[in-house]
Amino acid sequence: MVAVLLRLKVTLLLNGFRRSVWQTIGFVLAALYALSVVVMLGAASVGLSFLPEGEARAWQVFGGSLVVLGWWLLPLLAYGLDATLDPRRFQPYGIPRRELLVGLALAGLVGVPGIATLLSGLATGLTWWDTPLALLGAGVGAVLGVAVCAVGSRTLAAVVAPLLDWRRFREIAVVVVVVPVIMLAPLLSRLVDEASGSDDWLPQVADVLAWTPLGAPWSIAGDVAAGDWLLVLARIALTLGSLALMLVAWGASLARTLERPPSRGPVAQARGFGWFDRLPATGAGAVAARCLTYWQRDPRYAGSIAFVPFIPVPFIVFGGLDGNTSLLWLGPIVAYIMGFAISADLAYDYTAFWLHIVSGVRGVADRAGRVIALFVIAVPIVVLLAIGGVWAVGQWDMLLPVLGASLGVLLVSTGASSVLSATYLYPVQKPGEGIFSQPQGGTTAILIGQTLGIVVVAVLSAPTLVVFVVSLATGSTWAAILTAVVGLVSGAVALVVGVRKGGAILDRRAPDLLQRMAAWS
Repeated sequence: MVAVLLRLKVTLLLNGFRRSVWQTIGFVLAALYALSVVVMLGAASVGLSFLPEGEARAWQVFGGSLVVLGWWLLPLLAYGLDATLDPRRFQPYGIPRRELLVGLALAGLVGVPGIATLLSGLATGLTWWDTPLALLGAGVGAVLGVAVCAVGSRTLAAVVAPLLDWRRFREIAVVVVVVPVIMLAPLLSRLVDEASGSDDWLPQVADVLAWTPLGAPWSIAGDVAAGDWLLVLARIALTLGSLALMLVAWGASLARTLERPPSRGPVAQARGFGWFDRLPATGAGAVAARCLTYWQRDPRYAGSIAFVPFIPVPFIVFGGLDGNTSLLWLGPIVAYIMGFAISADLAYDYTAFWLHIVSGVRGVADRAGRVIALFVIAVPIVVLLAIGGVWAVGQWDMLLPVLGASLGVLLVSTGASSVLSATYLYPVQKPGEGIFSQPQGGTTAILIGQTLGIVVVAVLSAPTLVVFVVSLATGSTWAAILTAVVGLVSGAVALVVGVRKGGAILDRRAPDLLQRMAAWS
């Protein structure tokens, strides 16, 4: 049965290439990227061989622990990322639980991430190329470490599955877990830069991690090189014991999942028609009301807002507050992000877009309604961050150009998105999926769309940004006024043209767009 599950995963992976060209291109690019990472890790491991044994071991334990932690957090950060072998699909077949666990764990390694992790783990053995026993220990540690990655990832997914099926939990997790984790990188970078050297903290941290499932497998080679055989046995025993406990927890959670359907959480009682009661009964008003409902309830939209309060963190961490003029760019940067948030708005509708077609909503009304809904959310956020940046720097004479540049970029980005979402469709998360779910064939297409959007918005915003830079450099009144005028006028023109052009494209291609979205199912 284990072999059957492995063949099934390989077959599903290969069938994805036949289904989508983007899937094939994305897989090739991901494989090339993973190969480059493995090569760089191998070269770094060779470089570690020239360091003292204790320091080389500390770096391997620390790096390996981060990899394991990443695998463990993957189910929460990327809910729905890989549901090809969902255990609930095997419920009718009566597969023995032990074989199902082993098969699912091994199948989880089939793919670029799993293979790259295994090869990277084996490449760490190059650190001990001149010590045969330590090289053998590195191989054993790599296999055990990858097993901890795979089993731990599946265990965590099974344990939190009932909560992940509850939409509100996923929304809370984005704010409480995902965003701080992402913002942790600049904070750690700053702390490391301010430290006098890795010798101040790395050995102590590695010694602690080596007594946890995160770092124990990666400490085996270093302990062998140091001749600490009792420690080697202790690390192996700790790793095997942790794997056993995780398998028990996974098996219990799997039994619960297969025997009892998960709860979807409390169901809210609807009162009235929400935004539909507040906006006019026109085509644009109806589209705006529906989009505002999405912004309020859909986790895919909520995730776009959840990141915004944390955007100033890198600016403050690296530049501080006193005299940090980079904070004056917060408004324009957030304006671009918020405006580009509707570049996939049509794709988010999925097959529900048929309502727009059969009801005869004009393309211009559709584009205008989405813009109105965005502005209700984006304008207060952009203005608040623009004013907050000026307040933090203390240069109130720059308020006018900062607001002009911010609103100008928001208008341009929204106008460009109105055309792009009707012209360039790519697979996105379906309704009900988490914001980190990645549809098949979507990675490369999203990358191309993001790049195209950045180029278009940069070109259209160039006049505003050039004058804004002049205003920042000179502080002159005429440049401040010119920034506001150029930003608002060019932004308004870009928005009107974008809404009309996007609406015309929608009127002409609406049935074809619906057919393309239906093919994603």
